[in-house]
Amino acid sequence: MIKKFYSLLIFLTTLAAIAKAQNFEVNKIEPPNWWSGMKLNKIQLMVYGKNLDGISASFTDEKIKVLKIHSAESSSYSFIDIEIPNILKPGNYKLNISKGVSSVSINFPVYKKLNTAGNFKGFTQKDVIYLILPDRFADGDTANNNFPGMPDKCNLKNPIDRHGGDIQGIINHLDYLKNLGVTALWISPLVENNTEKHLYAYAGYSATNLYKIDPRFGTDELYKKLVKDAHTLGLKIILDHVSNHISVSHPWMKDLPFHDWINGTVNHHLATNHDKLAFADIHRDSSTIFINTHGWFTDYLPDLNQANPYLANYLIENTIWWIESTGVDGIREDTYPYSDQQYLARWAKTILEEFPNLNIVGEVWTGDAVFLSTFQRNNCYPKMTNTNLPAVTDYALYDCITAFLKGKTGLGPIYEDFAKDFIFPDPDNLVTFIDNHDVVRALLQADGNVNKYKMALTLLLTSRGIPALFYGTEIGIEGGNSNDLARADFPGGFPGDKENAFTQSGRTEKENDIYNYVHNLLLLRSEHKSLSEGRLIQFPPSHETYVYFKSYGDEKMMIVLNNNRTDEEMGLSPFKDQLTGYTQIKNLSSGKVSKLDANTIIKLDDESANIFQLNKN
Repeated sequence: MIKKFYSLLIFLTTLAAIAKAQNFEVNKIEPPNWWSGMKLNKIQLMVYGKNLDGISASFTDEKIKVLKIHSAESSSYSFIDIEIPNILKPGNYKLNISKGVSSVSINFPVYKKLNTAGNFKGFTQKDVIYLILPDRFADGDTANNNFPGMPDKCNLKNPIDRHGGDIQGIINHLDYLKNLGVTALWISPLVENNTEKHLYAYAGYSATNLYKIDPRFGTDELYKKLVKDAHTLGLKIILDHVSNHISVSHPWMKDLPFHDWINGTVNHHLATNHDKLAFADIHRDSSTIFINTHGWFTDYLPDLNQANPYLANYLIENTIWWIESTGVDGIREDTYPYSDQQYLARWAKTILEEFPNLNIVGEVWTGDAVFLSTFQRNNCYPKMTNTNLPAVTDYALYDCITAFLKGKTGLGPIYEDFAKDFIFPDPDNLVTFIDNHDVVRALLQADGNVNKYKMALTLLLTSRGIPALFYGTEIGIEGGNSNDLARADFPGGFPGDKENAFTQSGRTEKENDIYNYVHNLLLLRSEHKSLSEGRLIQFPPSHETYVYFKSYGDEKMMIVLNNNRTDEEMGLSPFKDQLTGYTQIKNLSSGKVSKLDANTIIKLDDESANIFQLNKN
């Protein structure tokens, strides 16, 4: 009797196992395709479905090798390591996945690589970046403003709701951007953010699908068109990428591949301490870094654990997939100090090996230049891991400019900040700015003082680094004292707008004054390499007058900022070493040319920025 019982139990167990095997499903594979001839030709496919533990896999064409299959803790996922020969002919290849007596075939395209000519160009100090928050820039297709099953609805009246800006809106205004004089567009993340209402998903940093453009912004194909159209006009595109976190609404959160796919759980997790200094602090306790990299920004942004090797592979391949799919020219990596630094060093190294001309800027929000410099690659701190990160955001200079705009300090701290450039391996590869999408706008910081605003703009566009303008900075958008209010709609970009600041006739007198000032600065910068690529030579400010020179070959400019509320006259004898050999000085604003000698006096308007060209004839 007992023997019959055990026989029946074995039979039922076997039957259940067969039934489970027969019920396995494959719903999705990421990345959905790859390319022939990539340096990263050994990749790891993430397979989504049901009952995927214990699967087998092979390609019909044996030239693509399956190297290894990894089961996840959740049977809803499996990971397949494959190798794609560099000489493989582009085409559709069948991946056969089986379990027991059941099998499925999945189409896996292998494409021809994009032509490097015109793509993957990088960005340098020759460029001027224009930061666009698509939802607030222009609505080019009102039909995609709302979708069933996406609860975050479009509502122009509420600053924390979606407003409907999209990829088509950017495409429609590429000519405006080209004519303005910027050369690269940094666009905040466009991937799907299908979150609950009021989780700030309009900004794009709450991903629910890392391989899909949010339909309210457009489609993958429309994004490719944007890149192509921008390149045709000579504009570069910078992809905004996030390794640090996802949305709590991401499908992973209902069924994690591994328990350590994220740090902690929805109900039990650390809050980050935002301590970016600990990485270089030789006196730190290890828990300080742990809390910084394992803590969550907010309860609705689960912190990804890049120390999980499968997740690390996923994120690296995801970044490369977007670059190769679209031809973008650079990456802006969000919340750089909050991710696992060993992972990020590998991430940057792998990307730059694949795309050597690309540039990557990491968002490092610290106002201390010393600590900021520790994140740039090849720095002078031997005890730290080489980050392999070419560029960082210059929050140190931003803090100095903001204090100046608010009247808390004069020009001295700006001079002192530039004097610290010796600690950076490459100070020209710092991305500089006077405001962005995470801070109060510069004109509001200046309490509406347009003269000081123009001084800050001149400093930004004629000193060192890679300058970045926030959308609307060129017309003096002030916004308000919160992120949502600072991210004001660009006038003329949305249905019902009473003015259209994309056109001269549609702008107010004040907006045209600021626009013309920015446009002329950008024009000068494009015409004179000394202003963009030149060596910076500065003098200590005297009586709130700050003088610095930019030289490139035989071309030399003198920039003078007068922070006094009175007109000033300035002799040039303190700068005689920089003036030797030059006989004329030309004011590039007025066009006035004056004789240059030991007795030359220049006149400076109150609260003004002045650019002078030095000539030898």
